[in-house]
Amino acid sequence: MSLLLKQFFYLFVILNAGPAGQYSLTDMETHDVPQQPARRNFIKKTCAVFVGAVTGLVPAISGLIVFLDPLRRKSQDSDAVLVASLSSLPADGVPRKFSVIASHTDAWNRMPRVPVGAVYLRRIGDEQVQAFNVICPHAGCFVDYDLSKKSYHCPCHNSSFALDGRIADPKSPSPRGLDELDVDIRNGNEIWVKFQNFRAGDKEKIPA
Repeated sequence: MSLLLKQFFYLFVILNAGPAGQYSLTDMETHDVPQQPARRNFIKKTCAVFVGAVTGLVPAISGLIVFLDPLRRKSQDSDAVLVASLSSLPADGVPRKFSVIASHTDAWNRMPRVPVGAVYLRRIGDEQVQAFNVICPHAGCFVDYDLSKKSYHCPCHNSSFALDGRIADPKSPSPRGLDELDVDIRNGNEIWVKFQNFRAGDKEKIPA
């Protein structure tokens, strides 16, 4: 019924308005057509913004992966490394000094098989070994072993340590004993050490 009335109204306008009515009818028909182009433009712009955001995230995520990768690899430096064999240590418990050769990762570079430090190893049983980092906990100097005194000595500030790593002289400036490292005997003769450096000058062992 409403459609019939609308058609009747259009006819009435044409018959009574003359040439000017034709323009009015055109304007009315234009208003009845939905504004589809504006909606399509909005959808296109929204899609363009979304695609641009995704495109921008790709290099950002890639950069984050590159940034975190050295941090992940750096944690692998704390793995145990093969240092020596049991047969290379004297049975009487005299310490021997050994270089630690391992793959090392700094901020962004990985260097395979390079010297990363040194340790003192000594037998404390048939298949038991004690390991100390050679760095003095006082100021980071290298500790020597004095065979005549059967103790460790730091030439920088005269800190002295007993065979078991404890401070031998109460006057020693070192805030703690030598830093002992974890040791694992594998395959009956291989001495594997979890090498690690610690901060100098602190009473507690804090990884460097």
